[in-house]
Amino acid sequence: MTSAESSPVGRVAVVGGGVAGLAAAHRLGEIAPSLQVNLFEAGDRLGGALHTQHHAGYLLELGADNFITNVPWGIELCRRLGIDEQLLPTRLSQRRAMVVRRRKLVPVPAGFHLLQPTRLASIVRSPLLSWAGKLRMLAEALIPRARGTADESLASFARRRLGREAFERLVQPLAAGIYTADAERLSMQAALPRFLEMERQFGGLIRAGRQGNSDAPDSSGARYGMFVAPRGGMASIVDALAARLPPETVRLNSPVREIKPAEGGSWQVTSGGQSARFEAVIMAAPAQAAAGLTAGFDAELAASLHEIAYAGSAIVLLGYRREQIAHPLDSFGFVVPAIERRGILAGSFSSVKFEGRAPEGRVLIRVFLGGAERPDQLELDDDALRRIAIGELAELLGAAGEPELTRVARWPRSMPQYYVGHVQLVERIEGLAARYATLALSGNAYHGVGVPNCIQSGEQAAEQIAQAVARGASGTRSTSDAPLQNSLSRKS
Repeated sequence: MTSAESSPVGRVAVVGGGVAGLAAAHRLGEIAPSLQVNLFEAGDRLGGALHTQHHAGYLLELGADNFITNVPWGIELCRRLGIDEQLLPTRLSQRRAMVVRRRKLVPVPAGFHLLQPTRLASIVRSPLLSWAGKLRMLAEALIPRARGTADESLASFARRRLGREAFERLVQPLAAGIYTADAERLSMQAALPRFLEMERQFGGLIRAGRQGNSDAPDSSGARYGMFVAPRGGMASIVDALAARLPPETVRLNSPVREIKPAEGGSWQVTSGGQSARFEAVIMAAPAQAAAGLTAGFDAELAASLHEIAYAGSAIVLLGYRREQIAHPLDSFGFVVPAIERRGILAGSFSSVKFEGRAPEGRVLIRVFLGGAERPDQLELDDDALRRIAIGELAELLGAAGEPELTRVARWPRSMPQYYVGHVQLVERIEGLAARYATLALSGNAYHGVGVPNCIQSGEQAAEQIAQAVARGASGTRSTSDAPLQNSLSRKS
């Protein structure tokens, strides 16, 4: 990797100020400090889906509220930023999730993790499934592994291995709570490959659990013991990244209007009516925006980027006095199966999950609406979303009266949908993008939607670009520059 002593002098444009773009700009500063980096953000703030507000003692996460630690990229970045000591684990005593069944909140069976049952006795005792559904799930150990390696939807995989009822009552709502996706289209290869590997290696999910290949069995639903969040909220990561960047790096309210190849493998970037030349570009914007910016010089790459679909969601944050809630709130939240036909996807008990999220004697609940299966809800105004959320909590949690705090956060077209075939689509996109040595793609559209995945994506893009610019400065040119030169020739 390029050292500080040998880093080339040049300019790099980073398009997009979410966590991927910030991680890319920060990593360039670490490994190639003589590069001048300009980060273009269309909006008036940095952070993208990381957005924390404080009000009257409440800590309000309007987007992502934690990140997982079973991959190293989030934790490692926090260490390098010096904020790792601020990270809070989830509360130990209530690490479980609930599922709505006939207007009641029922615990997810202990040891059941999204698709894998690891404690069979808890399945037998659970009121979530009928006896027929329980027996079908327990018969998973007898189901032969799939033949071939073709991609499969989550719905197909879950019904095949665990049965229809387990899919509808457990898998579908748990997955929707994570991906806001349509389980009939969500790709196992792209979103949940570890379960495919369990089937391939051990012959099934129950067998994998018996041989020690499972998540920790002391919780249920999501792997809550693996999640952390900064004490001051997820925006702490954004603030720490921004503080490490030179003050002239960030350009807010600066949407990029055009990117086009220039001579010598460089790029002309236009924003706010002004154009500037850059030796390299990191595209950390959503795939749909990247498609629009690449259409002018590579229609094939743009068309492939455009194939990545997006769904939107809304989060309604509600603060109540504790005595207003009849439910014991003895979990981290609940998910709602689609077959229940209710108005919300899930509810998260933020002040139960992490300390410091609500004043003493208060509770903070985040309610999720919309997603791939309810796009119509995003057409509603804020007051309508608020009334839906309050009404659902009144019925499910016994929430009495009006909350003392409400916020509505909208995230239109914010969650990429990893449809069946996504892995192959991304391979095609990356193959097309590789024709341009000084163009890199990053963000949540490609290899994972979680915060650590976005960080890794941005840092890998930075390392790719630092190497490419170094090669150009040393007078060598990768053969992958040839299509760029051809593009220039066609335009001249």
